[in-house]
Amino acid sequence: MFRLILLTVAILTTSPALSQTHQPLIIAHRGASGERPEHTRVAYERAIKQGADFIEPDLVMSRDGVLVVRHENEIGGTTDVAAHPEFSARRVTKTVDGELVTGWFTEDFTLAELKTLRARERLPDLRPANTAFDGRDPILTFEEVLDIAAVAGVGVAPELKHPSYFTALDLPMEDVFVATLERRGLTGADAPVLIQCFEVGPLQRLRARIATPLLQLVAASGGPFDRPDLRYAAMTTPRGLADIATYADWIGVDTALIEPAPGAPTALIAEAHAAGLGVAAWTFRAENAFLPEADRIGDDPTAHGRLRERLARFARSGLDAAFMDQPALGR
Repeated sequence: MFRLILLTVAILTTSPALSQTHQPLIIAHRGASGERPEHTRVAYERAIKQGADFIEPDLVMSRDGVLVVRHENEIGGTTDVAAHPEFSARRVTKTVDGELVTGWFTEDFTLAELKTLRARERLPDLRPANTAFDGRDPILTFEEVLDIAAVAGVGVAPELKHPSYFTALDLPMEDVFVATLERRGLTGADAPVLIQCFEVGPLQRLRARIATPLLQLVAASGGPFDRPDLRYAAMTTPRGLADIATYADWIGVDTALIEPAPGAPTALIAEAHAAGLGVAAWTFRAENAFLPEADRIGDDPTAHGRLRERLARFARSGLDAAFMDQPALGR
């Protein structure tokens, strides 16, 4: 309980105060996904053991309207669905947020059917040790992840994936999500929850319904799917940050927007703090394949580079929270 209280205080603390600590909150990106298959119970429990402040579930929907935890609604790469002959006919091609995607999709399965599947490592070539856990864990629901966090006394940072897409399928993600938070008493400003989305409209509508902290995700290129008139580049200007601050409490940005080159930070963190926003960065991963050349050690893409040094630079710039695949290294 004491740890949970500290997390709540950290969320509510103003951004400048957070930056002065130089100790970013650690958000376990899909759990300890650098060591276990992502979005599994073992990944979340390992992240908690390693000292993560928050665990992060990506949320998509089942055919019967249940929030389930997967990186994407296409699950061919993260489950053993391809090994289930009874589901072979459900492999299709769809357009998701303007992109053609082929595979199996959560919205074509009931929760009961999804529960017959087992998770597997999404990046087996880069993380071969994780494949030892393939086939062990079922797909989790959002409620199950909330239970895991509540027992451990840590926060939860759910990301709403493709909400406009699901709404078009008559699967009202926002309504189901709010009902879940209401049922669990997590709609206040002090809730240990940090709600993320790349789209703008869902966050604006959530702000009108609940006080739970909100985080606007921002990529290094492109723009929100639900706002074709808006580019992420415009959202990270002082004016854009002020606009975000009218409905959100945080921004969550690609690390490249904070440090385009090692040791050469931009003014984004300071400008976001000036707008009253906390700043989280994604995603800190230890493998050379994900690091800038200057932070790599050797040529093996699977070997770990200088992630701690990289995170320390961001902390010195005032970063408030870090999405990490290896939470232990953040500690």
